[in-house]
Amino acid sequence: MTDIDLSDREWRLVREESLPGPMCMALDAVAAETAANGGPRTVRVYQWQPSTLSLGYHQRPEDIDWAFCEHEGITVTRRPTGGGAIYHDEHGDISYSIIAPADELPGDLMESYERLCQPLLDACSAMGVDADFAGESADALHEPACYLRDIHPAHDVIYEGGKLSGNAQYRRRDSVIQHGSLTYHATPERTRACFTDPEVSIEQVTDRITGIDEHSGVSRREAVQALEDALGTWADAETAAWTDEELARAEEIATEKFAAEAWNRNGEDPTA
Repeated sequence: MTDIDLSDREWRLVREESLPGPMCMALDAVAAETAANGGPRTVRVYQWQPSTLSLGYHQRPEDIDWAFCEHEGITVTRRPTGGGAIYHDEHGDISYSIIAPADELPGDLMESYERLCQPLLDACSAMGVDADFAGESADALHEPACYLRDIHPAHDVIYEGGKLSGNAQYRRRDSVIQHGSLTYHATPERTRACFTDPEVSIEQVTDRITGIDEHSGVSRREAVQALEDALGTWADAETAAWTDEELARAEEIATEKFAAEAWNRNGEDPTA
């Protein structure tokens, strides 16, 4: 694996924020702009509030039970990364992102996942959950759902046979965004209900997805702290906040793109 020293670069750690779905994605985009323009690289932790269903870039709108999501107050937004939809429960999900210039990270995708997922694995270990990349593939249960798709050893993190974390990358010419979802508390019923006619039982969903709280006595706040600490140590990052300019830019992107029906329903970027 390529030895890339992060210590001589400026990294900031943005500790957990509770944000609407469109703003969660817009801040990733802003952090990528900042890093590409010579500003600090970013590691961040965030909570989706209210609970959000994030769609993969190529997600078909007919896969989603839009009426259920609206009735339950679940925001729906589309990610720039591929894969299936993820239900980010307000309590059960802990999400993170790592954003840096493209030329400072491994160009090989497998190597990049191995490097950038290390703080996630370190955090799990600190919680007494020695998770690791999947040792082998597993067949898909329901393709539209990220956690129910086939298990991929490159970026799916497993513990005792259950999927604990899914991770994805968005590689632009000048920057890389890796973001991932760590399950603190699994919610199989609501995960399944977000999709139309899922040909999978609750028992199958329960067997496929696992959460930190099934294996460790840490509170959600302690789990967040473990992930923040691991990211900060990995990047040698200083705790910092977004600038006023970044927040204003993120609000603009959130409104124009990540909250737009054209983007979320059809994958058409109104800002392109």
